[in-house]
Amino acid sequence: MFEISKGLRVLITGASGGIGQEIAKAFGNFGASVGVHYNHNKKDALEVVKDIISSGGLASAFAKDLLDVSDLSNLIQDFVNEYKGIDVLINNAGANIGNYHFLEIDPQSLTDTINLNYIAPFLLSREAFKFMKDSGGGRIINISSISAKFGGSLQSMHYAAAKSALESLTISLSKAGAEHNILVNTIRPGIIDTSFHNKAPKNNMEERIDLIPLKKMGTPEDIAQMVLFLTSSASNYITGQVFSVSGGE
Repeated sequence: MFEISKGLRVLITGASGGIGQEIAKAFGNFGASVGVHYNHNKKDALEVVKDIISSGGLASAFAKDLLDVSDLSNLIQDFVNEYKGIDVLINNAGANIGNYHFLEIDPQSLTDTINLNYIAPFLLSREAFKFMKDSGGGRIINISSISAKFGGSLQSMHYAAAKSALESLTISLSKAGAEHNILVNTIRPGIIDTSFHNKAPKNNMEERIDLIPLKKMGTPEDIAQMVLFLTSSASNYITGQVFSVSGGE
């Protein structure tokens, strides 16, 4: 049975809904101090904060635009100022910006997708790394996508490429972090039952789910449990790995 240290200081990007929300609540149940990052969805972010506090944890909401470099540098510092350090960074925020055929996608959508899914985690991890290195270690967990394995669709190949870069970053950063006890891993979710996939036509989703060996979508809780495992004592000898939580794909 794994153990989660009480009082962990955990920052989660994109934590106002979906997978990020469940990760935040899961840490709250273990008495963590949780940074609930959001961009536009203040109402839901504050609800997450409220739920965490009611379950015995500490939480604060942090509004930052991860496409804004100045906001990126301030996010880690603001969290550290609030909780006097950082033990865990979860790079969860991500999106397929410009869900268009690759022959039609505009350069700005391409750039924004890469910035959100790769550049932002890179810069946030670098800032968190500096604090973790000076405080005896920490955990960085990147949330990728099954699209990194399959290359995405004609409408999402730029998103898949950004997530592939994120997985490569995991390996490189884990090597840099090893001597400082900073463990870096990636979780690669499959088709998860969130609003991210609810936008697709019903028939398309039914066909996609039929390709999954377990014949069902995963849940945000499935990902949250894997995150907890990777921050627990059971994962003390695990770094530089990509874990698929994808129903067998």
